Amino acid sequence: MSPTFIPLPRQPLIAAALLLIAALACNTLTPSRPDSAADPTLSAIGTAITLRLTLEAQATSGLPPTETLPPSLPPSLTPASFDSTPTPWINPPLGRIVYVCFLDGFDNLCLMNGDGSNPVRLTTTTATDFYPALSPDGEIIVFSTRRDGNFEIYAMDVDGGHPRRLTENLGINFAPEISPDGSQIVFVSAQGGSQDIWVINLDGSSPRQITTEGENVDPTWSPEGQQIAFASNRGGTNELYVMAADGSSVHQVTQGLNIGGRSDWSPDGQSLTFYAGPAGARSIFTIDVDGNDLRQLTNEGDNRGPTFSPDGQWIAFTGFRDGDNEIYVMRTDGAGLAQLTHNTSPDWQPRWGP
Repeated sequence: MSPTFIPLPRQPLIAAALLLIAALACNTLTPSRPDSAADPTLSAIGTAITLRLTLEAQATSGLPPTETLPPSLPPSLTPASFDSTPTPWINPPLGRIVYVCFLDGFDNLCLMNGDGSNPVRLTTTTATDFYPALSPDGEIIVFSTRRDGNFEIYAMDVDGGHPRRLTENLGINFAPEISPDGSQIVFVSAQGGSQDIWVINLDGSSPRQITTEGENVDPTWSPEGQQIAFASNRGGTNELYVMAADGSSVHQVTQGLNIGGRSDWSPDGQSLTFYAGPAGARSIFTIDVDGNDLRQLTNEGDNRGPTFSPDGQWIAFTGFRDGDNEIYVMRTDGAGLAQLTHNTSPDWQPRWGP
């Protein structure tokens, strides 16, 4: 049965000029593209890997060491550089959102409440920190960082303390997410000319590759932890797929949409949210896991990286609507749009958690 597509009226769209093209020019799709510009898509895969992987070592079969680094600077209260313009709420979104905040010339990590209140800066490194995700219990944040020279997967406490490296000698690593039971991390590793999805234990041990066909990015666990959604070009266009947690039983969800990367599961496990469309005019969609009931939720601006709230009532996403990337929320039917961040520098890659 073909999916039902419910479009919204299109408004004139202003093409969004990508920010910071000259800055950190080696951070693209795998992280080799300009930071803060957009979530990675699959279009630049060959270039990104060619540029970055010629000097990368092949993955080891042993257990990667887990390195504990000295604590970063303690998290501050709301920095003066934040414009924490309050949004009036009747029933505000709950939970917390971890996201990338461009401060002091680098992508760092910040945390705020689901209604945009109480933003806190968590990292102060002079290197790229991005792709953050909260653990199911809200106590740990995993992320990708270039603070050691290569992009590695790190974990830290939710207050920014106790950062520790979880990957080493596995290539360029990004897009981590902790499993619902808190025992494993799924992520993407780019090595040997391709990008694939890997899983490690929470302490960084037992790395194992679970995809081998095509280019595969941006994995996300289903609520019960038995499946993983991801983006892949294995069929010729960039589409959304779902597989079992061990990499078996792959099935394609979208058809011919040429989607972007990041997606997320609804808390009931029945639907997924993702983004698709031409550069500068991408929209947020939802679709049932079986590929039915495709719905377009946004109709203006350039929108990427959606994530469901823990109660399934809201979707947060990055939007380019006011001159730079900011974080917005809306109801799961596209109503109730509200802007959460109001800064002169980009805020992007939101990921919701408890």
